[in-house]
Amino acid sequence: MNRPAGITTALAVAGMAALAPATVAAAHTSANGTCTPARPGTGFYAGGRIASAPVTVPKSACTTIAVSHIRDIRHPDDNCQTFLLAYLRPDGGDPTYSEPVRACSTPPGHRTVLATDVPDGTVFRVLYQVDYIEPEIQTVRFTVWR
Repeated sequence: MNRPAGITTALAVAGMAALAPATVAAAHTSANGTCTPARPGTGFYAGGRIASAPVTVPKSACTTIAVSHIRDIRHPDDNCQTFLLAYLRPDGGDPTYSEPVRACSTPPGHRTVLATDVPDGTVFRVLYQVDYIEPEIQTVRFTVWR
């Protein structure tokens, strides 16, 4: 599958995932049995969303991007957030965005799929919708599985 077709497929599936997010622990596999977790740092704030630092999909049999262990730092009982992905283009052009997906971590290890059929080497940012900016901007911790 070529890169544009893979990203288009990932976006289409992410749109469907927005309608019916699912736990994918069993289907979330790679060559060593599980997808690789990452906790990307914060990249920037823009337009009511926080973007992570860029994340690269490693070479593996894992073809999904999911989130888990979601927690608002100021409100530890808040473990839900709306996420989307920004796929970064190798030529530096404008990113392509997935549809927003509401994800909750109840229990904490629950994984919500944001995209499927994502090719190895894809570079993306995870964005989340900010619910408040006062008294300070909302900070949400989460784990990305890719």
